[in-house]
Amino acid sequence: MTSLRSSRDGTRAAGDPPRGRRPRPSTRHAPPAAAPERRIPGRRPGAPRLERWLGNSPLGLVLTAPYTAYVLVVFIIPFGVGVWMAFHDYFFTAPGVSVPHPFVGFDNFTEVLGEEKTQRAFANLGLFMAINIPLTVVLALVLASALNAATHWRGFFRMAYYVPYVTASVATLAVWLFLFNGSGAVNKVLGPWAPDPSWLANKHLVMPLIAVYVTWKQLGFYVLLYLAALQNVPKELHEAALTDGAGRRQAFRAVTLPAVRPVTSLVILLSIITAGQIFTEPFLLTGGGPSGASLTPALLVYQRGIEQGEPDAAAAIGLILVTGVLIIATVARRVMERD
Repeated sequence: MTSLRSSRDGTRAAGDPPRGRRPRPSTRHAPPAAAPERRIPGRRPGAPRLERWLGNSPLGLVLTAPYTAYVLVVFIIPFGVGVWMAFHDYFFTAPGVSVPHPFVGFDNFTEVLGEEKTQRAFANLGLFMAINIPLTVVLALVLASALNAATHWRGFFRMAYYVPYVTASVATLAVWLFLFNGSGAVNKVLGPWAPDPSWLANKHLVMPLIAVYVTWKQLGFYVLLYLAALQNVPKELHEAALTDGAGRRQAFRAVTLPAVRPVTSLVILLSIITAGQIFTEPFLLTGGGPSGASLTPALLVYQRGIEQGEPDAAAAIGLILVTGVLIIATVARRVMERD
């Protein structure tokens, strides 16, 4: 009766929970809830370790395996052998003959760096880069800008610029030999103003001539790179610059150059790599002459390693060349891509 009366009167008896609240279950001794297992989409629970290494689609590794094997066999393994040869006294022997190749440290590097021929080859490479890289960037950008603004014969000019790039060097070098030899077409046009000695026999002109040839042959590829970048520049930016009173040169400097800066960095990087590999042109045009004026490190590697039978010295020159090209390319990239 007391509890019934208290409920009717709105009061609560002793021991009853507060009105309007429900008793909460005690969680003082309940074990903590386990965290739900995180599942990776597309992966079965308890996937084997092999699948974790290969990924969800091992077919991609199968498709890339031939190219990976090609890079490993053609580039990585020979490069490792060349590095080993550069630090050892190595020479060619008859098949089946085993001779010791002692470790010599940096003796091969000291020997080749102290030779005037090596110093001349790297100086020629520096001259080649100083001419080829700026000329390539300027001509490719100017021709791509003109081609982008052209309304007629655009397809013809694209093909005309690209033909030398896909043509074999032997064929194009034959044309340049016809043009620039002692009795060539260029000397006949120049007449009394022709250089003496002639272009390919002149130690002051032969390396600039090779740099101009390489620029002309590679130009079509870089023109297409710049053309693709220019076509992605919004025309509204140029129109806004012209509306604000900027001239065409100012609009080109303020709009076009920043827009194609990544492509410029790529062109410079590719030009540096191409310069480090320069071999065919001096080998076919002059053989490195006259008096080593067109000798390049890549050609010197061939002469020392194949013709003179000194593969350890040739490997040392090649390793110096690779290191120098990597340093120059890294510095150029940092300079071009900085904010």
